[in-house]
Amino acid sequence: MMKLKEFFIPFSGLKLGKHDFVYEIDNAFFESFEYQEFNGASIRVKAILEKMSTMMELQIEAEGTVNVDCDLTGEPFDQPIESDLRLVIKFGEEYNDEDDEILIIPHGEHQINIAQYVYEMLVLAVPQKRIHPGVEDGTLKSEILDKLEQLQPKETKESSDDKTDPRWDDLKKLLTDK
Repeated sequence: MMKLKEFFIPFSGLKLGKHDFVYEIDNAFFESFEYQEFNGASIRVKAILEKMSTMMELQIEAEGTVNVDCDLTGEPFDQPIESDLRLVIKFGEEYNDEDDEILIIPHGEHQINIAQYVYEMLVLAVPQKRIHPGVEDGTLKSEILDKLEQLQPKETKESSDDKTDPRWDDLKKLLTDK
């Protein structure tokens, strides 16, 4: 797996305090993880690393859009996403990232790569069900939606007098006999 160079934060040269790193993420970022669910991506990621004497805190905030295909229609659309992640970075005997909120890196290490954290955070920020906003508000016009509309069972009005199917009459009594 290619480690993305620009996501290395060389903390050993940083003074104590907060340091900001900003990244513009496009689809090439996801492709480097062999993730091909998105047609495109435009996400701004801000990483704030707070260096303290014995540990560090990393906060990553992301906001932007990924272009995905609608699960219902297949139409591509821009799905807005936002996410944030907090990570405490401590020093220890050996590298350990089993805890979601604490990363332990070996003493003597002088940089960390945040690409994996950014990747996981962004992929998880995308809704499981991807529905084009035009499907929900009725503005999307697509051949697929037209076809679905045509195939929907139509309500048929028999005759205007109120004849009901006798098989339902007893059930209707149950509803009114309360």
